Amino acid sequence: MALSEVPSRVHALRKEIEHHNYQYYVLDAPSIPDAEYDRLWRELQTLEAAHPELVSADSPTQRVGAAPLAAFSQITHRQAMLSLNNAFGDAEVTAFDKRVREGLGREEVEYAVEPKFDGLAISLIYEKGRLVCGATRGDGNTGEDVSTNLRTIKAIPLHLDTEADLLEVRGEVLMLRRDFERLNEAQRARGEKEFVNPRNAAAGSLRQLDSKVTAERRLHFFVYGIGASEGWPTVDTHDAVMHRLAALRLPVSTERAVVRGLPGLLDFYRLMGARRSTLPFDIDGVVYKVNRLADQTRLGFVSRAPRFAIAHKFPAEEALTTIQDIQVQVGRTGALTPVAHLAPVFVGGVTVTHATLHNQDEIDRKDVRIGDTVFVRRAGDVIPEVVAVVRDKRPTPEPPRFDLLAQYPQCPVCGSHVVRLPDEVVARCTGGLFCPAQRRCALLHFAARRALDIEGLGDKLVDQLVERGLVHTPADLYSLRFSVLAGLDRMAEKSAANLLAAIEKSQATTLARFIFALGIRTVGEATARDLARHFGTLDALMAADEQSLLLVHDVGPIVAQAIKQFFSEPHNLDVIKNLRSAGVHWPEVIHSQPSAGMLSGKSFVLTGTLPTLSRDEAKEKIEAAGGKITGSVSKKTDFVVAGVEAGSKLAKAQTLGLTILDEPALLALIEKELP
Repeated sequence: MALSEVPSRVHALRKEIEHHNYQYYVLDAPSIPDAEYDRLWRELQTLEAAHPELVSADSPTQRVGAAPLAAFSQITHRQAMLSLNNAFGDAEVTAFDKRVREGLGREEVEYAVEPKFDGLAISLIYEKGRLVCGATRGDGNTGEDVSTNLRTIKAIPLHLDTEADLLEVRGEVLMLRRDFERLNEAQRARGEKEFVNPRNAAAGSLRQLDSKVTAERRLHFFVYGIGASEGWPTVDTHDAVMHRLAALRLPVSTERAVVRGLPGLLDFYRLMGARRSTLPFDIDGVVYKVNRLADQTRLGFVSRAPRFAIAHKFPAEEALTTIQDIQVQVGRTGALTPVAHLAPVFVGGVTVTHATLHNQDEIDRKDVRIGDTVFVRRAGDVIPEVVAVVRDKRPTPEPPRFDLLAQYPQCPVCGSHVVRLPDEVVARCTGGLFCPAQRRCALLHFAARRALDIEGLGDKLVDQLVERGLVHTPADLYSLRFSVLAGLDRMAEKSAANLLAAIEKSQATTLARFIFALGIRTVGEATARDLARHFGTLDALMAADEQSLLLVHDVGPIVAQAIKQFFSEPHNLDVIKNLRSAGVHWPEVIHSQPSAGMLSGKSFVLTGTLPTLSRDEAKEKIEAAGGKITGSVSKKTDFVVAGVEAGSKLAKAQTLGLTILDEPALLALIEKELP
């Protein structure tokens, strides 16, 4: 940048940063991701450092936050609530540790380390243990009095067991991820605007003029230190302060630790980075503080931050980019997922070029269109997603809305029809037995123990069969040759022979197992058995219309529609024909009906280990006789089948006076019912 351009660039940066401060701190409506804000801030900070004559008292770098909102009364902090300087890489942490060691004249320093909560900083004032007021950080010197709203947060004690004349507790108000999801679900249900992230939701909730709204939002709170105090027992370290606060039953994060030197800092950073996505709340980095309080005093402060502490930020999880196209991916269950093709952007530590749009409802709700500028989020190893659209940057004329079913009436992989069942959010390919995208899932389901039960056909073997083009549909399994199988990785001659024997054995099955093995959407084991009993033959089931299907026990409109659509797809019928030609067969009984005897509709609970029957075998026999299996014992349970090492379920059954059967009694009961 030419020297003559520096003043105008500094002016433009200050103006832009102040605008975003207002959007973030006052309106609770951030219009750029944190990473973009940090980039602007660091550019201004660098220019001012290189040209100190341009630094002015009203520069954003000389203040902490933004002016408090006029709607709230103001509170002047007894001690300034300063912000922290940020480190964005190991080199900056190394420089921080070096400055601290040089300032203290030590070779190694002990640090207190803790997560950097992604919420809203607040101050709580307790007098003689009683909460008297609370405020936001505001501009660092003056904050907003949000005492009434803070009192609605159940994690904040209204009384502390301390006689200290004054104790200023400082911490972060945030929203747990589960509560954020519930809030946005409620917002959607009311047709109201959703929050971009938990931090934005927490800030907006805390600064409601109606405290009843705040109370409904389920905010949380974590303490990270103290400010002013009078009559508070003195301690030597920050870690000791946190232990005392925890003893007062204030919410303190259990993720904190004490480490030594630079290696301890970087190890903690990597540990929290690995655990970040599993935490119940959002963090955007970790905080390092010199542990000894006397050392903190000795190091002191710069204009807006302490010298004894720094925030080590994680790679940004949100960034701005543009949508260049929207296409779909077909998943292993046939679900069509719309995917945004993005202008490349660095987010979450990697360059992102694609992001999920989830489904048509999400596209409509967010009003995502090709050409839009959008927030993209990447958290941990989660697939990047489009969070929100920046409407002000939408191209003109407006791009058309995206309609998945109109654009993809047929599967882009196999050409089968695409449908969206009522009450489902996803559209699906109906070529379940034929579609290459679903091939691996279809084969594994077909060979599963409760389907055709082909022992030895597991994940890795199926992967090889699919990747080498040896199997395209389940029917191809019955034409596999010994020489081909023996030549696969990790397959010796004995393994190949065993697999061929298992495939041959699977040719003789039951109609219920075969129906389940087809992988029809919404048709589980129980429904497959009901269909087999009701129709008796596969041909009768395939010819049934939706009204006939609705006559089957527990088959509703959605299940009926899914069955009809599956058997209406020519590709699926071809595979079924090939399976029957390959020798897959079962006994068929015309117009077979469920048993109407004593076991029909009776509930059974299995507990313990039976002498000869496996749990699945016992379950099959009971259900074949018309009974049903439940998981827990209650007064409504008809029979409890108990084996060796039966536990609490048996004890409860005895207490309730229920009928208890061993294996011989169960078999006798079933034989009595079956013809």
